[in-house]
Amino acid sequence: MLEHGGNLREAALRHGRPLHEWLDLSTGINPNGYPAPALQANAWHRLPEPHPSFVEAAQAYYGAPRMMPVAGTQAAIQALPRLRPKGRVAVSAPSYAEHAHCWRQAGHEVDEIAYEALDRHANNADVMVVCNPNNPTGALVAPGQLLDWAGRLAARGGWLVVDEAFGDTVQQASVAHWSDRPGLIVLRSVGKFFGLAGLRLGFVAAEQRLLDRLAEWLGPWSVSGPAQEIGMAALCDKAWQEATRRRLLESGGRLHDLLAQFDIEASGTALFQWWPEREPEAFAGHMAEQGIWVRLFPVKARGIRLGLPGDEAGWQRLQHALQTWRSRQK
Repeated sequence: MLEHGGNLREAALRHGRPLHEWLDLSTGINPNGYPAPALQANAWHRLPEPHPSFVEAAQAYYGAPRMMPVAGTQAAIQALPRLRPKGRVAVSAPSYAEHAHCWRQAGHEVDEIAYEALDRHANNADVMVVCNPNNPTGALVAPGQLLDWAGRLAARGGWLVVDEAFGDTVQQASVAHWSDRPGLIVLRSVGKFFGLAGLRLGFVAAEQRLLDRLAEWLGPWSVSGPAQEIGMAALCDKAWQEATRRRLLESGGRLHDLLAQFDIEASGTALFQWWPEREPEAFAGHMAEQGIWVRLFPVKARGIRLGLPGDEAGWQRLQHALQTWRSRQK
């Protein structure tokens, strides 16, 4: 099983520091998530029947013609490679490692391709997988380019899978609106922008035939009733969404500027910043000494990803840790 951010219990055990003393910046999850409403009295009793209004709310929010809820986009990432014959798969790199991992596990031939080299692979791959915006670098591919790739792949019966898990603050870059086209599959996550990662809720946008096959593979009751209820409230709360989008864009800019003060040239999204680090293990170790847990990328694209602090005390703590790191380098 691959390692991911958010493994704070492991950090606490490894470094002998209680959980409550840590500042967890190891994920790109909104640190001030949606306030989940009280659940209906029978939420834990009834089987989670699919609710048309729930799917309609998702389609309206994401701008997609058709959508299917899943227990986090990870469920779809694991299932999609099982829905087509073994073939050649080009996965954008560096990016969320589960994509390449799951296609390989299903027996496909996987090439991890730098963003600037993806275009030529649209002519010979059976499937292309692109994170947009990318995790961890924040790289963006224009919608027109993605739709061009999707058309070229679809002409040969291929797929373009676009993972838009971090797309909520750059909705103009989404291709969900065109996801009823053959071969275009868009993944959206409720966990990141809404700060509801523990809900395990995501959506797949695609043509109906593919959604039917995916539903058959995943089986009944794949999304819990409480997840549907809370997700429905979050997807419909436009005032919260607009205020949160503004706040996250401001916070993302603040994080970028803070890193620049210490000569760190970072890139990313409103929810995280990433940079290639010459000594990523040393940096992560230093931050752990300060009780700050970061996302270490020790192989291939060696670097560090930082999420957003959730309050002013966290920002000050991060600034102090960066100052002491730089002083060590002199």
